[in-house]
Amino acid sequence: MFQSPDSRKHISLMLSEVLDDIGVNERMVMKARRHFKLMETMTNITWKSVGHNIISYCLGSRIEGTTTLGLISDTDELLFNNDNNVIQDWSEWEHGKTNFIIIQDENTTPGYCFLQLLQHDIPLSATVVPNKYYIIDKEGRILHKNQVYETDNMKYVTRHGPSFATQGQQGDYDADKVVAYPFKSWPKSTASGWLERQGIGKWPTQEMRRYAASTWCFVVPTGSKISKYPELEWRISTSLAERCLMFDLDITHIKCYVLMKIILKSLLNPHGEINISSFMCKTILFHCIEQKEPRIWKENNLLECLKYCLMKLSSCVQNDNLPHFIIPENNLMAGQFTDETKHQLLKNISDFIQDDVQSLLTNNIDDLGERLQVKLKFLPEGHNNLDTSLDICKTVSTTHYLSLSMYCSITHRFYLNGLSNKDIGIMKQTVERLMTLNDNDNNLEHAAFTFQAPFLCSTYGSALASESIGLKHQVSPQALVWLLNGLESDVSSGRLKLASVFYSTGDIEKTELILRHTECQFYSYPVFPMCNCWDMMPPPEIKTVCFEQIEDCVKNITAFCVRFLKQEINCVPHELQYEMFRSTEDDIKHRDQNEDWMDLATIDSLPFLYFLQYKVYRHLQRYQDQRQALSKLANIIEINKYLGHKETALNILGQCMEQENRPKQALEFYLLSLRQRPRNNVAKIHICRLLSCLLIGKKIDKNTYNMKSLVIM
Repeated sequence: MFQSPDSRKHISLMLSEVLDDIGVNERMVMKARRHFKLMETMTNITWKSVGHNIISYCLGSRIEGTTTLGLISDTDELLFNNDNNVIQDWSEWEHGKTNFIIIQDENTTPGYCFLQLLQHDIPLSATVVPNKYYIIDKEGRILHKNQVYETDNMKYVTRHGPSFATQGQQGDYDADKVVAYPFKSWPKSTASGWLERQGIGKWPTQEMRRYAASTWCFVVPTGSKISKYPELEWRISTSLAERCLMFDLDITHIKCYVLMKIILKSLLNPHGEINISSFMCKTILFHCIEQKEPRIWKENNLLECLKYCLMKLSSCVQNDNLPHFIIPENNLMAGQFTDETKHQLLKNISDFIQDDVQSLLTNNIDDLGERLQVKLKFLPEGHNNLDTSLDICKTVSTTHYLSLSMYCSITHRFYLNGLSNKDIGIMKQTVERLMTLNDNDNNLEHAAFTFQAPFLCSTYGSALASESIGLKHQVSPQALVWLLNGLESDVSSGRLKLASVFYSTGDIEKTELILRHTECQFYSYPVFPMCNCWDMMPPPEIKTVCFEQIEDCVKNITAFCVRFLKQEINCVPHELQYEMFRSTEDDIKHRDQNEDWMDLATIDSLPFLYFLQYKVYRHLQRYQDQRQALSKLANIIEINKYLGHKETALNILGQCMEQENRPKQALEFYLLSLRQRPRNNVAKIHICRLLSCLLIGKKIDKNTYNMKSLVIM
């Protein structure tokens, strides 16, 4: 039924349209690449600005744009410390670095190596075993074992070969992190052989090969499955070159690869086992592009392209041999399959090739089968209310926006953790180092800088202001300049910091003006509160905005939480200062790795805005506005499900109740705060302080209250 050439061309075009609809199209691929390159650049700017010689690369399907919502792909990140140096010969040894020389002999698997430790001050072999992660072999060489990274706190990660898997928050991606050592020159035999190779497909071009070969190699801590010394072997990785090759593919290549991964997930690894990896599929694709005429890679020939790739895969499984595309002596399938697994894989691949269209018509991933049936008019339009292409692209764009805005929050927290309890001079060095990294000629670096710098400018400006307020009871001009540079971080947090500074100096008129302008911002667009201290999902109304302008959304529709270091304490209203001291020694023991923010004064933007309004209008004796601000504060706590620091907002509201001479209502809010977060909550202090103001023995109603009714009663 589906075997005539014309029929297969038509089905190929319809299949290509289905892939367009589920987000595998040129626009979404380029959007994904831009997004993850930007995240990568932000990471590297962060490391540089705090003085660490660490470099990170984003790898895999996310940055390639070769995934779909149904494939649920992780992000892959390769990290390395540039103070390490892997060399091939002694001329590459560098003074002061941790140097290793690679060893490849009859004891190492092709594509793998041992690492021999060298001395850091003179180019000689090391003679002392530094720790338990090294051993002396029978020739007296000190070799580095590949289990070293398992010494880190592994509570929140899972080992997957050379990588560690970490679970992302809602709106963010799960991540596989590979910690590697840099290998700045390619293995000579590998580089020369690959550069000289040329297949029928004339791909990659010689220029592309030379460019790819100019990237760094790495060694990653994993041994071959057939190794005699698996604990000592390190795999040689050309992942950056492979990323360059993926960026050179056209949309038909990418669609073919995505189809292979869909088949992999649904047919070859249906229960989550990893018999065939996506990297194997990528390698198969590379070999097929190199070995086939370029003219076959057309969208109306998509079924035949997929068939070529699967036949190549079948041949590799049959022969237990899939040569790495760049390092062909490395057999990716060596020791990979049992006889039973191999037999089943060959059967599954053969069954698919024999009846490929029917298999695709029944595939459930991303509703591929149903969508193809609709395109072929086997099912009516609108069948099963399938999401439209626009809906899917909006969802993907919103996920990009969430991860980008969350990453802004993460990097800001990273800076704050590094600056906590440091003097103002250290803070100045960090800010100035970040400023030197603003490369206006590099679009990505400039964009990354504009996301990160405003947060740090606000923090530094506020710390300077706190210092000058402590000495002179006024804000220095220098501090004001930095604070103004931080206003464009997002909708609110930079402005609220400036308002808090003015309030602390008694400049009530400027404070009120900033607050009024900031409140208007909240009602000009659909604004989404963002805080990576908790899990969240976006409101549906932001999807259209995200589809049109992902990067602009971070500044135009995002309200980050407001964070104060202890060095900023003179710029923090005294009601919020308590939050810097929320934890007892016992509380600290019960924190998890994501709760480092608890040493800061941290509050969501909108509650902080209404709290400052309450204080300002109280000072100005505008009592109706004061009551309205208090009512808004209570209302936002009750109805807004996107607050990350609800317990802090409740503590602030409780203190407002005390100032209103309503201690019973204050106590009720503190109790609600404790229900929200029983540990690491300064509400305990507020309750102990307040109980002395209440009649001993008077029963306190602990039922949940309507916030607004408590305020206006």
